[in-house]
Amino acid sequence: MYVMNKFYLKTQWKGFWLHRTIAVILLLAVSAGIQAQGLEFKDGKKVTGREGEDGAVYKFPNVTKDVDGYIRINGRSSSGVKLTDIDLDNTGWDKAFQPQIEYKNRSASGSEKDWWMEFEISFLSAKDNTPVAISSMDLSAIDIDGDDNHVNEWVSLYSLDSYTTERHTSLQVLDLLENILSVLTLTGKKFSGPLTQYDNIDTSATKVMTTAKYTNKSKFRIRAGGHSTDKDISTERMYSFWFKSFNYTAPVQSTLPILLNSFTAKKSGNQVILNWSTDMEKDFSHFVVEKSGNGMDYTDAGVLFTESNSSNMHKEYSFKDELKNSTAGLAYYRLKMVDLNGKYQQSEVRIIRLTDNNAATSITVYPNPVVSDLRITVASNWQDKAMHIQVLNANGENVLQYYSPRASQTESISVRNLKPGVYIVRVLNGAETAQQRFIKTK
Repeated sequence: MYVMNKFYLKTQWKGFWLHRTIAVILLLAVSAGIQAQGLEFKDGKKVTGREGEDGAVYKFPNVTKDVDGYIRINGRSSSGVKLTDIDLDNTGWDKAFQPQIEYKNRSASGSEKDWWMEFEISFLSAKDNTPVAISSMDLSAIDIDGDDNHVNEWVSLYSLDSYTTERHTSLQVLDLLENILSVLTLTGKKFSGPLTQYDNIDTSATKVMTTAKYTNKSKFRIRAGGHSTDKDISTERMYSFWFKSFNYTAPVQSTLPILLNSFTAKKSGNQVILNWSTDMEKDFSHFVVEKSGNGMDYTDAGVLFTESNSSNMHKEYSFKDELKNSTAGLAYYRLKMVDLNGKYQQSEVRIIRLTDNNAATSITVYPNPVVSDLRITVASNWQDKAMHIQVLNANGENVLQYYSPRASQTESISVRNLKPGVYIVRVLNGAETAQQRFIKTK
């Protein structure tokens, strides 16, 4: 990243591109299904939204064989943060995703000293536009440093399973806590660099690097930001997201308390059967199964204790909830995962329809109208089967597709990028088809 402010503009134009650059580099080491030959983000074009604005989506074709990459601008800290270029190709690394971001505090409200832009990176099949989950992914953030004066950079990584830094790292690592369903939940890590400037995009400067590991992700989000002590800062930064691996001299790996690999819910007679599995447990205490009748107020349905540090990388769990006294039409379930020091994470919510419907081809779609996430509940005999979901516009055109190899009773799809209007969601399980109309609002 290169940095400009009112002082540097007067004194340091020479070497501008070379000495004011920070790189945030993504490494994808891909195993099953996609061979690890590197992903190339080139020739990105906007496919929806307004250029540089929140919600804009850019497509990068064939980042690897039969897979397209998509970059969505999720948001920014203030109006002072602007996207200058979605992918610079005249400097840095040609195969990398290289957005150029400028920040002018005079354009922002108040006296903001921390600024950021958030991106969502996702992968879809180039053949049928369905999500592609990357089995193993290492995200390396490189050259998180400063300008030797007012500015230091930081990177936030969400939904990571573990991360690696040098033993004597210069980065400050902080927890990222967000409110999920009114509960403060650990969702990622923030890595803040020093004020010290490291010249060039130097992959040997491992003191200002970190590598985060992800598994089975079809999308993830990151924030690229900075902090300044100058109240009247004007900066411009280039970030380089490059899919390539790097080595550490004395690596230290830190894991989050638990890595939840799967979580499903299924109604069977008068019971709801919850199944989940983990791929990692470190300093972990127990699970709390939480249940709600309205999706807002949860009570404890059960507690399961486990080993605090499991040598078995893959573990499976099951819990049965009796429905004899349940009167609500829907039941909401989630897992609270508590580590030894009392910190906890919460899983995504699974929704079960308690009243049986004899019509196997009926579905329930809600909320309707919908703004962002549409939930689709199917008949009980469709559970655990492969299921295709299609969203059609008013002209009958297929605008969104989703595939679940083993469907839960309720599946959730994001429709936030659809334009406001009337749509039809169609569900197919190979032998039967069901559909329902819904309204998308802003």
